[in-house]
Amino acid sequence: MPATTSVTLNTGAVMPTVGLGTWKSKPGQVEYAVEFALKNGYTHIDTAAGYQNETEVGQGIKASGLPREQIFLTTKLDNPDQRHPEKALEASLKKLDTPYLDLWLMHWPAPMTRDGKPDMGHDWLDTWKTMEDLHLAHPEKLKAIGVSNFSVEYFERLLKVARVVPAVNQIELHPSCPQDDVVEYCQNKGIVLTAYSPLGSDNSPLLKNETVTKIAAKYRVQPANVLISLHANKPMHTVLPKSVTNERILNNAKIIDLTPEEIGELHDIDKTHHFRACHPSWTGFGGLGFPDCK
Repeated sequence: MPATTSVTLNTGAVMPTVGLGTWKSKPGQVEYAVEFALKNGYTHIDTAAGYQNETEVGQGIKASGLPREQIFLTTKLDNPDQRHPEKALEASLKKLDTPYLDLWLMHWPAPMTRDGKPDMGHDWLDTWKTMEDLHLAHPEKLKAIGVSNFSVEYFERLLKVARVVPAVNQIELHPSCPQDDVVEYCQNKGIVLTAYSPLGSDNSPLLKNETVTKIAAKYRVQPANVLISLHANKPMHTVLPKSVTNERILNNAKIIDLTPEEIGELHDIDKTHHFRACHPSWTGFGGLGFPDCK
């Protein structure tokens, strides 16, 4: 299929395929990156309370001069806020200086205490129920809700009781972590996938992978463009390249059409070189149901 420029969520909202990711993008840099991206064709920005840069992201949005309704803005509920989603939502809206969110995700199905320990006394499913309440009561303020880092096992539990099917599941996706089981499950349920770490993290070995560099040479683009474009060439996928460098922000937006054979070659990388940049065990809840993390 030719690469998409947008996908449609189960709410009917349109989400641009390529967004600027802001994980590890520090205050003092991220506001300028957001401003530059929005002034140069991006209309989708992704942040999180846990990134501790929502205020600066909001400043970048304002500085861009782009009307708010032309921007798709995602943020995420932080793990230590799972007992108080309503308070956390208001805090995010205030920091981002916006009247509404296009998408609000549960960052991990892993409630935590303020000192970063697992909060075993709280169930993430109760947090989701409150997120549903907030969305259903205030659809103008919270246009869509979704999840992040959800495995098929966790989805099975969620969808048994969900009143609102998550609009999005944001997960690590790249040729060395294709997560075919999660992708297929979400596509069958009408849930859009957002790929984070599409390059396979900082200084990724994927940028030097022979298959990637061969395809990049054919299309006369950077290896990063091949890895980002992979997701834009799949149905119901969006992707979040991240950078605070103007040149890379511009370059990352160049999407190419890939052939089915090239997509297959990129997928085959996982057979000999599997890795995850962000293993869920850091949460204290083990592998969170992901088969390669058990």
